[in-house]
Parts: sequence; C-alpha cells; structure tokens
Amino acid sequence: MNTRRDFLKTAAIGGAMLSIPNIVASAMSMPQASKISLQKDDIILFQGDSITDAGRDKNTKTPNTSPMMGSGYVMQAAGGLLFKYAEKNLTIYNRGISGNKVYQLSERWDADCIEIKPNVLSILIGVNDFWHTKTGGYKGTLKTYEDDFRALIKRTLAALPSVKLIIGEPFAVTGVKAVDDTWYPEFDKYREAAKNLADEFKAVFIPYQKVFDEAQKRAPGVYWTHDGVHASLAGARLMANAWMEAVK
Repeated sequence: MNTRRDFLKTAAIGGAMLSIPNIVASAMSMPQASKISLQKDDIILFQGDSITDAGRDKNTKTPNTSPMMGSGYVMQAAGGLLFKYAEKNLTIYNRGISGNKVYQLSERWDADCIEIKPNVLSILIGVNDFWHTKTGGYKGTLKTYEDDFRALIKRTLAALPSVKLIIGEPFAVTGVKAVDDTWYPEFDKYREAAKNLADEFKAVFIPYQKVFDEAQKRAPGVYWTHDGVHASLAGARLMANAWMEAVK
C-alpha cells in the first residue's frame, strides 16, 4: 500500500519533496491555441461515471448549483469557471452517473446530452469499461470501449456539429486498494484508446494519468485517491485544475 508514512520516509531520504513548483504544469503542456475558447452564454456539460457524478443530487435540474455538481472535480471546476469567467454568463451541468460504462452513456444520451445542447462537452469515461470486467462480470472488451465511444462521439457531432469536445483520460493509481498490478498492461490500452479518439475528433485531451503520476512526487497515492480510482478532496482539486487548463 502506498501510504503517507512510507512516502514521507522515502521523501526524507531522497529529497523528493523539495521542489515540484506546479503539478499540473509539470504534467500538461497545452499551447494556448489548442485550448477551448469559452464564449458568452456557453452551456458546459460534464459527463461520465462516479468520478464525475461524485454524489450529485439526481433530482436537481438547476444548473450552476451545488446539488447539481456533486462533491468532486466538477464542483471545483464549475466554481472556478463561474468565478473566473463571471462576465460570460456560463451555464454548467453535471450528468455523470456512478457505475456507467460507454454503452450506458449512450442509453441516456438524448436526455442527458443532446437535449441540453451544450457548447462544450466534457467526457470522462472508461475506468468501469475495464474495471467491471474484473469485478462485475462485464463482458466488454477494449474494442467494445473504443467502438462504443467512437459511435457516441459521432452521434453527438451529428446532432451538435459545433460542440467543442474535451475528453478526459481514464486513470488509476497503482497500489491503492482496488488498483493492483493485474490492471496492467491492459488498462493502459484503454487510456491509449481515449487519447486516440481525442486526436481523431480533434478534442482537447486531459492527461489525468500523468497529472496523478506527477502529483505522487509531492504526496503519496492515498493522498490523492481513496481507492486508486475515486479522487480525494485534494485529488478533485488536482483534476479541476487540470480541467481548467483546457479552456481559456
């Protein structure tokens, strides 16, 4: 287990904590030109699984509210957006649902995406497409994930041709509870598939795995995630900061 005590002992010996000036900057190199330019009255939609859901109130339909956002990275990113871009009158929704895989996004996509008509659509999906093959009896494969995700993006662009896409990288922190060596190298292929799809559809890509890897130079994995998959409060802030780097 990647514990804080073990980390502090190692850091004291190797000096690992002396200087990491900016975790997100260390992990991301995104030219200003490649960022999404937010416009006045934009509608921003966050989609995904439990990492995005983060306990949001499913009965709340009102955007820009705490119950809508949940307690994870979306809450922190939304707060940052509404504060930083107050003059743009942004409307922000969270429609993540815990446990979802890509095909489950597809099943609810008309109501939970198309009808919202977002100008900016952020999707973080994939960890369950792999994880549930190990623990939930799911029979999907890497090809299933990639084919389903591609079909979902094409469907979205057909209905919303001007939507600006952000694709988050599925990530996992090895050695923290649920995540062990048996995840690899197969899980890395899901990460690669997400990156390839972002490139294919010219979406902004957020390299969350690299962000968490860099973060572990400052504090151990258990500081950033409870179980190797779901972010802690600090991990949610880390993700939100990375997400904010995708827009301008």
